[in-house]
Amino acid sequence: MKPNFSLRLRVFNLNCWGIPYLSKHRADRMKRLGDFLNMESFDLALLEEVWSEQDFQYLRQKLLPTYPAAHYFRSGIIGSGLCVFSKHPIQEFTQHIFTVNGYPYMIHHGDWFCGKAVGLLVLQLSGLVLNAYVTHLHAEYNRQKDIYLAHRVAQAWELAHFIHHTSKKADMVLLCGDLNLHPKDLGYRLLKEWTGLHDAYLETRDFKGSEEGCTMVPGNCYVNQKELERFPCGIRIDYVLYKAVSGLYISCKTLKTTTGQDPHSGSPLSDHEALMATLCVRHSPPQHNPSSTQGPAESSPLISVLRETLTELNLAVAQACWWATFAGYGIGLGLLLLAVLCVLAAGGGFREAAILLWSPSVGLTLGAGAVYIFHMQEAKGLCKARAELQHVLGRTREAQDLGPESQPALFLGHQEGDRAEDQ
Repeated sequence: MKPNFSLRLRVFNLNCWGIPYLSKHRADRMKRLGDFLNMESFDLALLEEVWSEQDFQYLRQKLLPTYPAAHYFRSGIIGSGLCVFSKHPIQEFTQHIFTVNGYPYMIHHGDWFCGKAVGLLVLQLSGLVLNAYVTHLHAEYNRQKDIYLAHRVAQAWELAHFIHHTSKKADMVLLCGDLNLHPKDLGYRLLKEWTGLHDAYLETRDFKGSEEGCTMVPGNCYVNQKELERFPCGIRIDYVLYKAVSGLYISCKTLKTTTGQDPHSGSPLSDHEALMATLCVRHSPPQHNPSSTQGPAESSPLISVLRETLTELNLAVAQACWWATFAGYGIGLGLLLLAVLCVLAAGGGFREAAILLWSPSVGLTLGAGAVYIFHMQEAKGLCKARAELQHVLGRTREAQDLGPESQPALFLGHQEGDRAEDQ
């Protein structure tokens, strides 16, 4: 690599709020989004909540001259809603569907039916490998009584773990999406500590946009104002995160957000604000590599967040097992009622009453069975994440106990993408 090497990457991210039949002015907003992306000509446009594949096909045709490469990530019953448009050829793509993702009986929330996921694109830019990730985590709905907290934390861990294992050959890592996490939330801290990603809003020296970088603001006419009653400036839940490996330095030159309206027409493109980042990649001398000076004390924030995550997952596993046990009792009760009704019907004395109670008993048994199966799957998914976290926590403690000499070998994975393991 030449010492004066430099690369500029312009990135766009937006949660498009594209729910068919429910989202207001969806067709008009998709048209204006396409016009805006063509006008700005970003290197990458990463979108969430494009729930209709027809909307994706419309954007693909509209953006084809400017963004010849595109991909739509399909999952779940409704779909992941994730798609990417690129000026550069896509070398590879894949996705990971999150193991836990809400509850099927919470139909009015709908996250379980969407198949929330993380999508990965591998691109080559000026001889460098870029892993670009786009994701959308489970929504919060009620911050005071957040029944989905553990699911969102587990998703954040799966996201971090997926990036950890798939970015080993990458020179640059980019993550964009609606994380549904506030900057101080556990899931956000876990993601940053384990992957070593940098937050564009915190790193840039040139920011223009909404106050405090918020991506849902009261000034947006599509936002439910009740959701922001406790946040007068809005909330920041959409992110551009990035990092580079040894030998490269990546910085955020500029970061912009929309401010409740389309920069050109005035009407909002979505209920979320768009993020527009300009990233600069250049050669970095070896002595500037942060991993070479990694010491035991620097691992303590990671240990702290891992412990906090384990505590949250332990509570969630216990709750899932409780619901599975409760549903098991329901199954037993339903089967007992069916057995009694069969005896009564055979005796003839209470035949009509037995027939009337037959359907409710079958419904109770089947319903309890469905609840049991779901919560057992939930418990196993949470246990999987917990086991991975326990292993990482053990390795991190071991690295801390062994001292600075062993730090680079043990921490290279989450700090620099484990590149050394493949060489």
